[in-house]
Amino acid sequence: MRLHSRWAKLALMLALLSLIATACRSDEGGGDTASEDDAAEEAAEEEPTDDEMVEEEPTDDEMVEEEPTDDEMVEEEPTDDAAGGDVTFGPGVTEEACPDAVNPDNGCIYLGTISDLTVGPFAALAVPITDAQTAFWQTVNEDGGIAGFDINTSEYTRDNQYNPEVHSQQYEEIKGDILALAQSLGSPTTFAILEDLTAEGIVTAPASWTSAWLFSDIIVESGNTYCIETMNGLDYLAENGDEIGTVMAVHYPGDYGEDGAAGANQWAEANGAEFIDVPTTPGADNQGEAIGQVVGGGADVVVVTTGPTDAGTVVGQAAAQGFTGRFLFNSPSYNPGLVASPAAQAVESLVTVAGPWEPFQTDTPGHQAMRDALGDVEGNDGYTSGWIWSYALEAVIRQAAENGDLTREGMVAAVADVTEIDYEGMLPEGVGNLAGDANGSAVRATSIGVPTTEFPSGLASASDGFYEGATAAGFEFGEAPCYENFEG
Repeated sequence: MRLHSRWAKLALMLALLSLIATACRSDEGGGDTASEDDAAEEAAEEEPTDDEMVEEEPTDDEMVEEEPTDDEMVEEEPTDDAAGGDVTFGPGVTEEACPDAVNPDNGCIYLGTISDLTVGPFAALAVPITDAQTAFWQTVNEDGGIAGFDINTSEYTRDNQYNPEVHSQQYEEIKGDILALAQSLGSPTTFAILEDLTAEGIVTAPASWTSAWLFSDIIVESGNTYCIETMNGLDYLAENGDEIGTVMAVHYPGDYGEDGAAGANQWAEANGAEFIDVPTTPGADNQGEAIGQVVGGGADVVVVTTGPTDAGTVVGQAAAQGFTGRFLFNSPSYNPGLVASPAAQAVESLVTVAGPWEPFQTDTPGHQAMRDALGDVEGNDGYTSGWIWSYALEAVIRQAAENGDLTREGMVAAVADVTEIDYEGMLPEGVGNLAGDANGSAVRATSIGVPTTEFPSGLASASDGFYEGATAAGFEFGEAPCYENFEG
């Protein structure tokens, strides 16, 4: 029994030792497992997760942002986002300010001017015309400009010497740098570039009144045409006591002189009078034959459509040779220098002037604005003309800007949107329909003036406002300008 007890005790002790050893192994193994988990977690934190891997790659959005968006591409195109809004523009318009800009933060619209500034027959009118247009656009700039742009008319001003060839040369030099022409003086000179103006889409304010401009989508005319002006002048004289059995037209050839003569011819046909046609060439020394026709032709009224010097020569010498009838001048035939010339007495006593608007000293808001802008100048209706011609082009530029398109194509489209222009009282209300056909666009009203030394402009209003006679009111333009239907 005692033997059995020792073996039993030994067996029990071995069993206890085995349990202790197993427990120790078990504790040691659990510690290793915990360390691996910690390491795995640490490793997991060091390695990027799937999401982090995705974030390191550029997302689709990031890829798109690296490419220029459509908006960014548009901003690289020449728009005036910086200059003044969502306006597209092209040649003759820049984001950079004009030279000597009134508004340095504005962009610049460049307008060309091609005028008779030195030796041509209309220089006495053309210089004040140009000065008035400079003053007009200066006031536009001082009012803030148009759609974030100032207007510059001085950078591209050129002298045409009233020569169509010179006019074309000057136009070719500047046409790539301008949006439009603020002035193209003369109808034969403007005709020399009209086809290219139309092809290039260069909208142009003329310095002439031929009826041809009623048939152009590029020329933005103001005031009556020569042929309407003549009809009104003859109606006015007839209504105010002149017996007109015979009308004579002394005129230059071409679309200026023949447009005035065509009005005289039309008036004679409509009123049962005889018509005599006397074309003459420019130059005081070339007027002898015309003077002889005036003196011996038996006309009651002689319509003169020439330059002022030639007109003064015809009137002075015809009067000196005994002519006692009346002369009716189209407006470009007259300037204030004639009442200070050797022909002054004959001019003051025999001449009536038909023109598209009232003289420099007239009391309208537009006349006053013009005089304020010009400052201390001697009155001259070249100023009046230059100022008024600018309203039409301003209306087109503003319309193009409103349409969001100051390209040349946009300017041409804008012409068709202008149906009335505010001339601030310098022309009758309701005129300025650039979108209409010839009959819808033609201004039928005329100012009638008489030469005088009372005013610096050399002209006083006889009609005291606009006059529209029955002949002009009832005249229908056909498919072509007046002069093209004139046979002489």
